[in-house]
Amino acid sequence: MKTTDAPSLIDTSKMNPGQRAALETTEAAREEVQAESFAASLFMGRPDYAQVFPFPAQSLEDQDQGDAFLHRLGAFLDEHADPDEIDRMGEIPSAVLRGLAELGAFGIKIPAAYGGLGLSQTNYCRAAEKLGGFCGNLTALLSAHQSIGVPQPLLLYGTEEQKRKWLPRCAAGEISAFALTEPGAGSDPARLQTTATPEPDGEHFLINGEKLWCTNGTKAGIIVVMARTPVPEGGKGGARTPITAFVVEMDTPGVEVVRRCRFMGLKALYNGVIRFKNVRVPRSHIILGEGKGLRVALTTLNTGRLTLPAACVGLARRCLEISTAWARERVQWGTPIGRHGAIADKLARMAAGTFAMESAVHFVAAQVDRDKRADIRLEAAMAKLWGTERGWEIVNDTMQIRGGRGYETADSLRARGESPEPVERLFRDARINTIFEGSTEIMHLFLAREALDPHLQVGAAILNPRLPWSVRLKSAGRAALFYAGWLPRLFFPFTPLLDGAPAFRSELCGISRRSRKLARAIFYSLVRHGPALEKEQLLLARLTDIGTELFTAATTVSRSSQLAGTEPLARLACLHAFERCDHLFATLRLKSDHAGLTIAGDLIRPASDETKKTDPQA
Repeated sequence: MKTTDAPSLIDTSKMNPGQRAALETTEAAREEVQAESFAASLFMGRPDYAQVFPFPAQSLEDQDQGDAFLHRLGAFLDEHADPDEIDRMGEIPSAVLRGLAELGAFGIKIPAAYGGLGLSQTNYCRAAEKLGGFCGNLTALLSAHQSIGVPQPLLLYGTEEQKRKWLPRCAAGEISAFALTEPGAGSDPARLQTTATPEPDGEHFLINGEKLWCTNGTKAGIIVVMARTPVPEGGKGGARTPITAFVVEMDTPGVEVVRRCRFMGLKALYNGVIRFKNVRVPRSHIILGEGKGLRVALTTLNTGRLTLPAACVGLARRCLEISTAWARERVQWGTPIGRHGAIADKLARMAAGTFAMESAVHFVAAQVDRDKRADIRLEAAMAKLWGTERGWEIVNDTMQIRGGRGYETADSLRARGESPEPVERLFRDARINTIFEGSTEIMHLFLAREALDPHLQVGAAILNPRLPWSVRLKSAGRAALFYAGWLPRLFFPFTPLLDGAPAFRSELCGISRRSRKLARAIFYSLVRHGPALEKEQLLLARLTDIGTELFTAATTVSRSSQLAGTEPLARLACLHAFERCDHLFATLRLKSDHAGLTIAGDLIRPASDETKKTDPQA
């Protein structure tokens, strides 16, 4: 299935120039998809369980390599790194940075040929899990460096010359960063203001602009910078914005670290504002090609997003340890609080959620290990969305279970002679996870676009007034044939035939039944709203949340079918997923949605409009 034709199918005639530019810029960067992924099959009501079963187990050799590194990493962290001190001082000690570099922690996935450890994506995620339960600052440092910094885009798209030039430096501990966000541009690439203008010699560009919230930027030696470049001669004009990815050396004249930003959590985050003034960069520093930077960014983020839910797995494990220990020790009304229903339910949800989160992360990581350029955009986005949201719930519940001792700092607890559990620090550091690398709201929109893609391919041209009637009528004929065969099948029960998971037949039937219901709901929403469906963001969010719940439930069941003793956790995780799905189905069409939008519109109306509304003389 091709997705690159979508811009010609979507009606942009009623969009303002900014909306049109944003859509066309993003659509132009979407890569061609050759086969339907498992997550996509859920949205179409025909879950392809063959892609999930059997669960892709890690090989013993790969696991041994990961175990050896994790053992060294854990020993180093326990002996040399104090996360509470890092949080208190707002700095990562130089000795810790050097030690991590000597361990190879800055080049976990970089091949040995370029000085790295050459470990798999699965082992990289396992390292993120260990770091996530230990120190958010170290997690962010190493993740931003190699998940979205220079190593990842070079591994995907770099030339051999680029890899040999920069990867050894990254592996040895030279910190890298990724510069996309700007004061006026976050998830909307069409608003990017940083420019890269070619010089007359054609071999250099001058970069001018300013980047905001560049994680690692204040410590980095090399960074990837996204900048607007002119439309190539003879290329297509219009609203589309060519964006190019450049590797920039931070010691290049004209690069200035304007300010280090400070945050509620992650006190030692080396995040800042970077300014570029006539920064001269060779054409050889372009990754993939001129005008292809957004594709570099989007593909890099697909894999990079996995680090966040992986870190949330480690966070969730740590929270579960702290919570269960306290629920066992703390006695109220003559009974350990873990035996009280309200606390017991939280503990059970933590345990099931942690297992489900880990299952989703390891499934997607295995897809990357199988094929470095596998199309995991849906699965990675779902893992990020579900993992960070559940991770936040888990740390929030841990705070509630610990009560005042959760709200109190570790230093204060230590001074009073109590166990210095760092719930307060974990809580502050965890809050960014639902924002980093695509917020929850952006993940909803991203997933919705991908979920609607098969329908856009089939019938969007019908409603596009820019196309001639002959094209629209031909599209209508194709759509009628497709839906005549597809829609009726969504009303018939389907029993998955899987020899490898007979114990979970009921759960798989539950996933299939809700998948068919989801596909019908998406189709009915398209019929009801037509092109205006894109504006129904609350409806789209609920639909994508249902798909995400089903994806996580399926990967959880698949993994549990291979791990003895995990069946109760998997069953509970599925029960929770089904409960959330059924609630979301029941709330697809809420009257309060549009009423709330009206009130919000009044709240954000400019003061001048209010004056005109209330003052007849205005």
